[in-house]
Amino acid sequence: MDTRLRRVAVAALVVALLLLPRFGSSFVLDLAAQTALAAVGALALNLLTGLAGQISLGHAGFLATGAFTTAALVESGWRSPLVTLPAAALVGALLGVIVGIPSLRLKGLYLALGTLAMHHVVLYGAGELQTRWGVNTGYTIPPPRLGALVLKGTVPWYYALVAVAAAALVLAVNLQRSRAGWMAIRDREIAAESVGIDVARYKILAFVWSSAATSVAGALFAYYRGFVSVEAFSFFLAIEYVAMIVIGGLGSALGAVLGAGFVTLLPHGIDAAVGAVRLPGGVEYYLFPAKFGAFGLLMALFLIFEPQGLVGIWRRVRNWVFLWPFRHRPLRAAS
Repeated sequence: MDTRLRRVAVAALVVALLLLPRFGSSFVLDLAAQTALAAVGALALNLLTGLAGQISLGHAGFLATGAFTTAALVESGWRSPLVTLPAAALVGALLGVIVGIPSLRLKGLYLALGTLAMHHVVLYGAGELQTRWGVNTGYTIPPPRLGALVLKGTVPWYYALVAVAAAALVLAVNLQRSRAGWMAIRDREIAAESVGIDVARYKILAFVWSSAATSVAGALFAYYRGFVSVEAFSFFLAIEYVAMIVIGGLGSALGAVLGAGFVTLLPHGIDAAVGAVRLPGGVEYYLFPAKFGAFGLLMALFLIFEPQGLVGIWRRVRNWVFLWPFRHRPLRAAS
């Protein structure tokens, strides 16, 4: 926020977010809360894949780790979020170390398959936990409580999740601007090592940071939904998060947030479109495959025609507005 215009724009955005509950319906606030929660996970995956270049198909497994850690602690009587959230982050970080160390010897497709295997191992363990310790359908999670304060209702959850997403965004931007040299690690690993960057260390740190943040997002998901089940963390969820960072713009924190909003709202947009045109009966049967196929089609289109994703479109629109009627920014006079 180095210019006055940017500071005014950020202030206007903050005011709009604060005033949204006064004008938006419960449905709109729920969509905004879902987007904020998805943005936390997308920012975490963007750190791992977009910055460190570690391809991961196990993001849903990290989410399940945080959710089932919370469920296990709640069932044991530890219901305070001051206990469950740090515990979820710690378990997620340990899982990140376990997965991150072997990943140093894996690249590309092999790394993707390794993280996918981790996803299935976590879901198998969660399924055994759900069957033997809980009930076959899942765990019921009570609202988080801090003393006399209970986080319950659409408006309180909206403010809480937007605040968490804002904190995750600030953390992601600062990590991106750190001295680690993330882009060098992602694009030119050998060159990064030649200039003294400890590539192995930062790759493991990327896994730890990403898995810890994702596990916290899974814990918040458990509290927000009030129910945890293995079925909520299928491979389709992992594909959704990959779609978020690809469609939004790989390697960009803003792109991760834009992608989270786009992918979260896309199914509701398809439902609204089908409902508006009033197609004959039986269309709803094909609606879920259409949603699943839309993610793959959109990722392919963005990779071919817009590799920078939604953030690339945003930057071109912004530059056009700021520079109109000129095509390029004027050269600065030598001082």
